[in-house]
Amino acid sequence: MKNIAVEIKNVRKVYKLFDKPTDRLRESLSFTHKNYHRDHFALEDISLTVHEGECVGIIGTNGSGKSTLLKIVTGVLNPTEGSVTVNGKISALLELGAGFNMEYTGIENIYLNGTMMGFSEADMDKKIDDIIDFAEIGDFIQQPVKTYSSGMFARLAFAVAINVEPDILIVDEALSVGDIFFQAKCYRKFNEFKEKGKTIVFVSHDLNSVLKYCDRSLLIHHGKQIAVGKSSEVIDIYKKILANQYDENGPVEPSQEVSAAENKPEEIWKEKLVTNPQVIDYGEKKAEIVDFAIVDEKGMITSTIDKGSRCKIKMKVFFHDTVQNPIFAITIKDRKGTEITGTNTALEDNNLSTGKKGTTATAVFEQRIDLQGGQYLISFGCTGYELDSLVVYNRLYDACFLEVFSAKNTIGYYDMNSSVTYEK
Repeated sequence: MKNIAVEIKNVRKVYKLFDKPTDRLRESLSFTHKNYHRDHFALEDISLTVHEGECVGIIGTNGSGKSTLLKIVTGVLNPTEGSVTVNGKISALLELGAGFNMEYTGIENIYLNGTMMGFSEADMDKKIDDIIDFAEIGDFIQQPVKTYSSGMFARLAFAVAINVEPDILIVDEALSVGDIFFQAKCYRKFNEFKEKGKTIVFVSHDLNSVLKYCDRSLLIHHGKQIAVGKSSEVIDIYKKILANQYDENGPVEPSQEVSAAENKPEEIWKEKLVTNPQVIDYGEKKAEIVDFAIVDEKGMITSTIDKGSRCKIKMKVFFHDTVQNPIFAITIKDRKGTEITGTNTALEDNNLSTGKKGTTATAVFEQRIDLQGGQYLISFGCTGYELDSLVVYNRLYDACFLEVFSAKNTIGYYDMNSSVTYEK
């Protein structure tokens, strides 16, 4: 059995919330010890054991308590209850550039951070070249960090954290601003760390990275520990949370069949997706997109799809007026807004002849998902031609979020599904 690097036992973090500042004073001066606050449980009964050499992921939705837990592990915060034991020197990237002085140069900040970690100037003299080489920010190393781009900031912060020879590295979303080459370099360093028997605790919304690099994962939801175990199994539970299909009061039920969803007119599909609260919605609305869904192979409405699997993208349109030959369309973009792929019923040569006033029609696009693992946005449209002019009845730009999970990505936007053989 490997030695324990980090042990978290029954950790709870409670914050007192006051409706107004004077309530804090009234409570502190109350002779009857009357409470003027309400308790907010940021974390409730969290336990996790991380062994030497492991890379453990911590996942959950925004506000679930992930960063709070890491701050407790690193000593930035104290738990309300429970205990945390850390065996070894710890280096943390909790917030990008935390501990940096914006007026200091990159070189000066390297020594400043080294001092904060307990290293002498002589120690940092030995490490300075490795840190500068890893950061790859050139002459900017001599400039104040306030002049840095976010990418350079990330490079320097990670270079310092990774090259001070910690036993335990804590990373909280610090790589999201780096470019793909820098991220690849950091992940290679992760693997080097693991090979040396070092420990990594990794918080990220990039579930593909968690799946690829983390031996085990902890899932936190609303401050509560939901699951700890093999990353692929924990991510499967997280998918249900993202699809609003996780029951906190009981076991996860088998996936919902498509036919069942279609036979429940009162059910709103998009409520089970991660939708855009600021979706761009326009058109003259003779036909209106009233609902949409992403349905996986098991019939579950979900915002997450496994790469290589088949899925259905559905859009339901209500006709406020009779429309001849309406065209239904879907488009998939990456996070930068680049259109990756898409189609419509005209391109597929399968248009609806007539959309009658007062009726609905549901177009179902079924396809195999060979997109690389990552995060995408789906747009929907319903258009048509009137007197040879294209009329936009309704378009929903960036209506919902799609995440493709993959344990293996190739180059570019999609996987060619190549097979490799060798000939003599």
